[in-house]
Amino acid sequence: MLILSNYIHLIITDFTALVNKNSYIFIEIFTKTFLYSSYVQKQGNGHSALHDDVLSPAAGGGENMALPCVCPLSKNKSLILFFSRNFHGFSKRVLAWRLFCSIMERHEVSMLGGDFMKYILVIGDGMADNPLDCLGGKTPLEYASIPLIDELAAKGRVGSAQTIPAGQPAGSDTAFLTIFGCDPATYNKGRAPLEAAASGIVIAPGSAAYRCNMVALEDTDLPFSEKRILSHSGGDVEGDASIALVTALFADERFCQMATEAGLTMYPAPSFRHIAVQTGADLTKFNAFPPHDHLDEVIGPILPKGNATADALRGLMELAHEILDQHPVNIARRAAGKLPANGIWLWAEGVATQLPQFTETFGKSGGVISAVPLCHGIAALTGLVPISVEGATGKLHTNYEGKVEAAIWSLRENGDFVTIHVEAPDECTHNGDLEGKLQAIEWLDSRVMAHLLNGLKQAEITDYRILFMSDHKTLMATRGHDGEPVPFLLYDSRVTGNSGQTYCEADGARGEYLADGTKLLTMLFSDER
Repeated sequence: MLILSNYIHLIITDFTALVNKNSYIFIEIFTKTFLYSSYVQKQGNGHSALHDDVLSPAAGGGENMALPCVCPLSKNKSLILFFSRNFHGFSKRVLAWRLFCSIMERHEVSMLGGDFMKYILVIGDGMADNPLDCLGGKTPLEYASIPLIDELAAKGRVGSAQTIPAGQPAGSDTAFLTIFGCDPATYNKGRAPLEAAASGIVIAPGSAAYRCNMVALEDTDLPFSEKRILSHSGGDVEGDASIALVTALFADERFCQMATEAGLTMYPAPSFRHIAVQTGADLTKFNAFPPHDHLDEVIGPILPKGNATADALRGLMELAHEILDQHPVNIARRAAGKLPANGIWLWAEGVATQLPQFTETFGKSGGVISAVPLCHGIAALTGLVPISVEGATGKLHTNYEGKVEAAIWSLRENGDFVTIHVEAPDECTHNGDLEGKLQAIEWLDSRVMAHLLNGLKQAEITDYRILFMSDHKTLMATRGHDGEPVPFLLYDSRVTGNSGQTYCEADGARGEYLADGTKLLTMLFSDER
């Protein structure tokens, strides 16, 4: 697909000027009902004249005529540009641009309503919630101060969408596949393979991938299976410490031999999340559980189960706890008042998958900005560009402004669509940190959305649509995910409404309901106002 905005860029920067002697520019607009052509010819007096004659390329371009550029504007309308090969001069490029705009305006072709439009998806992970007594019966979204987001809601459309289809697990993998137009029932082969794709890890046929979390198990003398899990992230373990702990496991002869016998290879990452790949894995009747959905629970009932593969993983997890519990890293963490990262948790099993290409599904290109491997993996598998930002942590204290700056860059240089994903609300909820969740939501308003609107203005991007939403609910009451519908906000910069709505769960429920969440981006890319 040829993108109109790319050719506008060529007019301004690459075709060196409009009119030399005997040089022409032809602009033709085709629709189902008529053919119109315009050209500019330099006159003997040095002035340029615009003629409204029907003219074909054969009518006078001569050997200077370039090949036509065909630019689709809509389903039934295309733009064809013909350029001379010997254009010169910046001032003439400006003239070409002005003449181009005037012709487009005369024929009521909405340039900015086509590929000039920019589309932005902002996801506050897990920020939707249920009412809390400690907040006076309000949800965190209702309680937090988010004046700019609420202003956009008042001017836009607020509704709710089902991002967790019936029968699917209430996880970010399910929600993100849904949002990006991929039916989880068809494409979700497990979370770990999606995360593996972000690092270029290949899952061979007959192999399975697992997410390997560093976790914090309670400090007691109880047997391994009777201990409770306190943190799904090893007490928010730092990246270098996390890598050191995984390295220590494979430096232990017992663990290394057991992993080899199980066919398990570990791919460490500088976070609490690692990827493990197992050859010859049997996932028949295998069952593993997300650690963040079972915090403060005894681990025995939620350890991997169901077959011999599960038995092998349980053995590795128990031995890992024995090795890591008194590791110097964890001794230092306890001394600093932190939870120890004294266990590993293997889960999110899956096999390799392929996802529909984003450009083929939606006709758009762009990038995904996140600190979470899952988001980058889905981006890579759909043909979008995964974008990492220095200082982006996936935690409360992250580089919010840097993510927005990367988004503006991506919109200018990398396509017409970008996603900004902020993990902080979800992580704070899993950690039972209500104050942090409220802060994350407020920073989404003041440090993401405010910075975004200002950046769009400075970049002179005036026509855009923003879809602002939570991927799923994450409940303070359980510290786990929930599959109920989540509120969305759709804002169009060209429209000034007065709905009186705010962005919250209650107003979302009162608005339009999108039962099929895979249609969210279709709604964003629609020109419906």
